[in-house]
Amino acid sequence: MTKKVLLCDDEIPILRAAEFKIKKAGYDVRIATDGEEAWDAIQEDCPDILVTDYQMPRLDGLGLVVRLRENERTRDLPVLMLTAKGFELHGDELAQRLNIRELIPKPFSPRMLLETIENVLHEERVC
Repeated sequence: MTKKVLLCDDEIPILRAAEFKIKKAGYDVRIATDGEEAWDAIQEDCPDILVTDYQMPRLDGLGLVVRLRENERTRDLPVLMLTAKGFELHGDELAQRLNIRELIPKPFSPRMLLETIENVLHEERVC
């Protein structure tokens, strides 16, 4: 079965570049442009992994992850978080507490993002 990846970022060029690379590797990729849209997509059809930006309108990546962790169905969903320079999450403690698998600084290489996704996706579907 094809693994599902949800990409969430308010910067469309970043979404499209990542989407192209990940789809080309054989994954089913969906996109969202903010945390609320991602939350709705997850409730409709839970992905195998979420890649979300930290800073977004309506619901930021951190708020999205908090919401995911408070919900029994999505508590263990693997999350990778993209962080723009100057908006990095301070300390690994927060990432560890929220079970964020990787913090990926922007700009990032789509190839490196794909490799990180593949490393995390050895786990079973959680929701």
